Amino acid sequence: MSPTSETAHGGRRLVIVESPAKAKTIKGYLGPGYVVEASVGHIRDLPSGAAEVPEKYTGEVRRLGVDVEHDFQPIYVVNADKKAQVRKLKELLAESDELFLATDEDREGEAIAWHLQEVLKPKVPVHRMVFHEITKDAIREAVANPRELNQRMVDAQETRRILDRLYGYEVSPVLWKKVMPKLSAGRVQSVATRLVVERERERIAFRSAEYWDLTGTFGTGRSGDASDPSSLVARLATVDGKRVAQGRDFGADGRLKTENVLHLDEQNARALAAALAETAFSVRSVESKPYRRSPYAPFRTTTLQQEASRKLGFGAKATMQVAQKLYENGFITYMRTDSTTLSDTAVAAARAQVTQLYGADYLPEKPRVYAGKVKNAQEAHEAIRPSGDRFRTPAETGLTGDQFKLYELIWKRTVASQMKDATGNSVTVKIGGTAADGRDAEFSASGKTITFHGFMKAYVEGADDPNAELDDRERRLPQVAQGDALTAEEITADGHATKPPARYTEASLVKELEEREIGRPSTYASIIGTILDRGYVFKKGTALVPSFLSFAVVNLLEKHFGRLVDYDFTARMEDDLDRIARGEAQSVPWLKRFYFGEGESGGGAADAGNGDGDHLGGLKELVTDLGAIDAREISSFPVGNGIMLRVGKYGPYIERGEKDQEGYQKADVSTELAPDELTVEYSEELLAKPSGDFELGTDPVSGHQIVAKDGRYGPYVTEILPEGTPKTGKNAVKPRTASLFKSMALDTVTLEDALRLMSLPRTVGADAEGVEITAQNGRYGPYLKKGTDSRSLTDEEQLFTITLEEALAIYAQPKQRGRAAAKPPLKELGTDPVSEKPVVVKDGRFGPYVTDGETNATLRTGDSVETITPERGYELLAEKRAKGPAKKTAKKAPAKKTAAKKTATKTAAKKTTTAKKTAAKKTTTAKTATAKKTAAKKTAAAKPE
Repeated sequence: MSPTSETAHGGRRLVIVESPAKAKTIKGYLGPGYVVEASVGHIRDLPSGAAEVPEKYTGEVRRLGVDVEHDFQPIYVVNADKKAQVRKLKELLAESDELFLATDEDREGEAIAWHLQEVLKPKVPVHRMVFHEITKDAIREAVANPRELNQRMVDAQETRRILDRLYGYEVSPVLWKKVMPKLSAGRVQSVATRLVVERERERIAFRSAEYWDLTGTFGTGRSGDASDPSSLVARLATVDGKRVAQGRDFGADGRLKTENVLHLDEQNARALAAALAETAFSVRSVESKPYRRSPYAPFRTTTLQQEASRKLGFGAKATMQVAQKLYENGFITYMRTDSTTLSDTAVAAARAQVTQLYGADYLPEKPRVYAGKVKNAQEAHEAIRPSGDRFRTPAETGLTGDQFKLYELIWKRTVASQMKDATGNSVTVKIGGTAADGRDAEFSASGKTITFHGFMKAYVEGADDPNAELDDRERRLPQVAQGDALTAEEITADGHATKPPARYTEASLVKELEEREIGRPSTYASIIGTILDRGYVFKKGTALVPSFLSFAVVNLLEKHFGRLVDYDFTARMEDDLDRIARGEAQSVPWLKRFYFGEGESGGGAADAGNGDGDHLGGLKELVTDLGAIDAREISSFPVGNGIMLRVGKYGPYIERGEKDQEGYQKADVSTELAPDELTVEYSEELLAKPSGDFELGTDPVSGHQIVAKDGRYGPYVTEILPEGTPKTGKNAVKPRTASLFKSMALDTVTLEDALRLMSLPRTVGADAEGVEITAQNGRYGPYLKKGTDSRSLTDEEQLFTITLEEALAIYAQPKQRGRAAAKPPLKELGTDPVSEKPVVVKDGRFGPYVTDGETNATLRTGDSVETITPERGYELLAEKRAKGPAKKTAKKAPAKKTAAKKTATKTAAKKTTTAKKTAAKKTTTAKTATAKKTAAKKTAAAKPE
């Protein structure tokens, strides 16, 4: 008897999905007899620190959360924030007759289902319910045809999780010790960071080359129209049969890669242009070929992320968040898939819409079938497409904002995938003539006409290069034949310079990772989010720029853990993990070989890798021998002219010479500076700027030396107290100190300025009740203070000029409560895909921030009000939500009054003794707890990716 037929005879079924939104949608399709509840993601995982590990485990198990000595047995703990939800699920299960585990149909979803089964320990029948779209038919089909839990998928996911834990928890502490605290390393995030760093290295090493060529506008001598222009533009191709050098002919060093080309400089190009001014030109050849372009395959995860970035400006994370909502609300199929396959139902729906919207002429005779291109595609999902057996057009969905935009993109791509090819003609015309100086010049022009647009009527793919020509772009040339005479209407000399390789964008980095077969497409969004979060990469517009910190991290990993960030090795690891998922290799022998090295696995190459010699040393051995790592060396990079860039604990800086020696120079480097912008010339400018202490003179009243300094919180002035002045104790004397006004600079501030600043706070007077009013300069600007009542001033000079009458007038005004009077937003970004509320950029107490009215996120290094894009704003909000509310620091309990003050004289001594014993016991307990927490923090490692 099927679960569905049983429902008709009574009984209660508990269906567990991952998200509340999905639970709400599915509940509407199942109706009475079913209780649908969310697990809210993972309910248990490896411990995040030693404090979460049960007391029975000791040693390395407490640090790693994995028992590496006993077949890599993982230690799972229920997440603290999920305990209440687990209790609720157990209560619901106790009242149910059947359990349906309806988590996502991928490795992660299968693992969550397994963890639910392990924690809930159901005593009722358990079914694994799977679906790839949330429609009434799909959900009812899934209930009627459940399957068993796929243990092989669970084991594969567990192996990945353990591998990532070992990698992150073993390598991250090396970064803490040798580079900077709180850093992290990860199996894929470190390789992704290396890719971004290597691209920046290429940009730093790049040397531009200048080259020139000619552009000619040639007329046919007849009137033209849109279908047959009267002229064409062609570029100089050869001179005396020798090809003219273009940008592709130069290497990164700025030199020609071949000698078989003609490198024109400005002088020669202009001379040739002049010599061709009166030349008679003719058509030497016309080559015409048929043009055909087939439609693009339906979306999978990575191609959706790439196109959403190109066309909508969405980051990978924002794309997946919007897609998640579309999926959960029943608009699209599952959005984490490697597949380009469409079901028969989907193909029929797409073909029906092609006929309906574009006509039968656009429908191919047979349905199009797309073969999977992704190696080791993990699941048999469909491609990402509109859900249902009839696709809703974007207008029919009722969607708005970013959900509408992404649905429209998916709908167009899906429909276009079942349309006919675009066809047309491509033409190349060669034009020649002899210059006045006898040189033969040949120009070339290419054209393309599309006679039948086919799928392009619905959709045209974008490009990573903003200057690239899209597929539907036509270039019409005049209808000419060989031998036709042409007139040179204009010939100009054009100068060009080669450009360094473009930085990665989110879209191009995703594409690169997939082409190298590194990581899984479903994880790319979180990987990019991680390297942005860790400060390894920041954004300038859409470009991903590596920080100086990432240079130090990658330098260490390459020199001392080269295999772990080797692209081929990482890709082979992915192959090995997929082989384990297919049952072709065993997890434990593979993990043993990876962690302990060759000879420890008990299995052959088939169990641990390719057996090609690159697994000789284990991870444990690599992270044990740290003596060879010179922390200063791996964080130092030569700039030129004896200048070194160093990545220090408090940020990057440059220096020249030896500290404490004559001629030593040092200057801080902005963390917002792109590494390829730190040139020798710019470094010299930084070193030439004034730095250190500026002696301003002597205070005529105190006789103390007054100096100006650059501090952590900005420039300030202070006095140097005489030697012997007590700095601690009852008689301690603190030097007078004052921050510089915004209008002042270290190298121009005077002694008079300093003495005025240090005279603050200034007493303005007292109010009618005798309460003193003072003018003070604070961290957030100038203000007045009267008791506990503070009022901001608009101008720093008011600190010295404001009168008592003016101050009383300010206090007579009602004080603004909470935030200052609403200021207009600095920028509007659109509607957030998660909260569906308008997002704006505002100016806050700590600088500009993005907000949707519920969540606030401060702009990061590399972000600015001018350059921030809507998708970047959505990302910042998403990351802030993911972190959850800030943890409040527990307040210390107020000290208890001594028993002697509370009791009568006769019992004072007795109660005081008892109180002391109790206090001593509590103190001992508190110290023990604190010691345990401290030990846990020291042994806890950074979370891997």
